[in-house]
Amino acid sequence: MQPKYDFIVIGGGILGASTAMQLQERDPDCTVLVLEKEAGPAKHQTGHNSGVIHAGVYYKPGSLKAKFCKEGNQATRDFCDAESIPYDTCGKLLVATNALELERMQGLIDRCAQNALPIEVLDKQALNEREPNIEGEGAIFVPSTGIVSYTQITQRMLEKVEEAGGQVEFNKEVVKLEETGPSITVTTQEGSCFVADQLIACGGLMADRLVRMLGITPDFKVIPFRGEYFLLPPQHNTIVNHLIYPIPDPDLPFLGVHLTRMIDGTVTVGPNAVLAFKREGYKKSDISLSDTWEMLRYAGLRRVVRQHFKASLNEMKNSLYKPGYLSMVQKYCPSLTMADLTPYPAGIRAQAVSEDGRLMDDFHFIKTQRCLFVCNAPSPAATSAIPIGRHIIEQLTS
Repeated sequence: MQPKYDFIVIGGGILGASTAMQLQERDPDCTVLVLEKEAGPAKHQTGHNSGVIHAGVYYKPGSLKAKFCKEGNQATRDFCDAESIPYDTCGKLLVATNALELERMQGLIDRCAQNALPIEVLDKQALNEREPNIEGEGAIFVPSTGIVSYTQITQRMLEKVEEAGGQVEFNKEVVKLEETGPSITVTTQEGSCFVADQLIACGGLMADRLVRMLGITPDFKVIPFRGEYFLLPPQHNTIVNHLIYPIPDPDLPFLGVHLTRMIDGTVTVGPNAVLAFKREGYKKSDISLSDTWEMLRYAGLRRVVRQHFKASLNEMKNSLYKPGYLSMVQKYCPSLTMADLTPYPAGIRAQAVSEDGRLMDDFHFIKTQRCLFVCNAPSPAATSAIPIGRHIIEQLTS
């Protein structure tokens, strides 16, 4: 007779790991199974980001992003302390390089006040004293921003799941979901079937396809945006003392190219944001005709491109033309040269886009009688993983 689990969690990234871990912490007697299609944990968004522990500067007051990011910043550091995982609360500087950006900076200062986020506003001299290699007219210093390896956090969370009696199964790609009566049945590509009382799907780039497996038409489609990075050579590992971000254009959906100190001591440049032609297309040469056709047929994407046509062309140009990419970071770090931009793996952002062309700004969930799907969880999802997991459990048990 096939065993029946209390919970099946789809996804071995940080959201699935956090949720499974907290399910067992809440009820040590419950049975939990984690299914991950890859051969190990954190193989997609979790393992391909810049490792920033975000503070919550940008997010709309009262939104789930604002709430969970602030809670998650502390929860992430508490987890690392408890599990002896290294992190560094190095702080972040948002640098204004001209008069327009100084004006936009005031909007971010107001947003930080609304979100009760401690900051320090720096003038040009104070910025130069903190960061001699950075040029700007002023900056916002956010002391609670940090860096960590989210892959390491995910691995430890899944270890804790197994230590508590749960199961973690890799190489288990889900291809079918059936919600019937008192249970949910999950079928994987190799033909295995698993049955549970409840299911949580943290499918990231495949979120909408998992929803469709249940016969539900989702109110969005996942559009993949590739974020391309470069690695600075070792002689530049001390070029900055903090994370360096540009002041973002409020009319654009992404934050711009930044300098990130990584927890391994290196410094990366990036990411940009270019449309990927494959759901998991980490290389420029990765193209899926079926994924591309599905995206091009979607009215929501066509509306996004029309709305941000000039910015989209510029991102694509800078992706293909390295000097254009370099110019974005030279705005605030002019000493960097073409030779300093060495190869580094790209990431993919799973962005939920509605039919009317709206890039969903907040975390988004779909719930049925026995299932909860995490449908939109871009940055700061990794920072927010612990409160998101808690929210999922509250939704399932309410």
